[in-house]
Amino acid sequence: MPLLEARGLTKSYGHGALVVDNVSFSISRGETLGLVGESGSGKSTIARMVLGLVEPTSGSVLFDGQSITGATQRSLRPLRRRMQVVFQDPFAALNPRMRVRDIIAEPLVIHHACPRSELRPRTSELLRAVGLDDSALTRYPHEFSGGQRQRINIARALALRPELVVLDEPVSALDVSVGAQIVNLLRNLQRDFSLTYLFISHSMPLVRYLSTHIAVLYRGRLVEYGLSEEISYAPREAYTQSLLAATPEIRA
Repeated sequence: MPLLEARGLTKSYGHGALVVDNVSFSISRGETLGLVGESGSGKSTIARMVLGLVEPTSGSVLFDGQSITGATQRSLRPLRRRMQVVFQDPFAALNPRMRVRDIIAEPLVIHHACPRSELRPRTSELLRAVGLDDSALTRYPHEFSGGQRQRINIARALALRPELVVLDEPVSALDVSVGAQIVNLLRNLQRDFSLTYLFISHSMPLVRYLSTHIAVLYRGRLVEYGLSEEISYAPREAYTQSLLAATPEIRA
């Protein structure tokens, strides 16, 4: 059984304009689905529906066999621990008034997942996992570079030991070299923490580098979906070919 399954997701706003049109896919445990498409194609809307933040106009989302579509916030609370997200803008996603130690510990406190006496060692452990040290604990987000802020966001996402992490364009706001470091970090964390990813990007080579499967989205519709190798080296759709040609190769 897939860890995550989307069935016929459709989302319309206003005068019936479709943002997402009958999109279906699944992600097995330990795999990465790369959802790729240009800006405005509906990628982030799908991410929000997967996380239960936005209700689809029609269709359903199942997490580990349990439907989250139409579920109450109370019934979703246990699932919140198992699904986390890393957003595109690493600075906007962090509270500028909170120290790093409190940012990372916040999910643990909200979900009563850790005794207060263990918060400091847990936050230190999470920082080390993303390549930072204890000197970051008492500092504020504005004291870090963009790449370091994204590492803090990733550490917070890992705090509750989730099974699924939605990565919504996590490197698009970073310099190319810094973004490559973050992508390699994500690969290592997937192995070390047994994570499943929904990786959203507009960069086809980046998605190809990180993903086991690829779903190509165009104007809200899924135009190509399959194994990464098949879509990367033998794309059927002209739109997929244009995405492959539009950005440079990503190297380890």
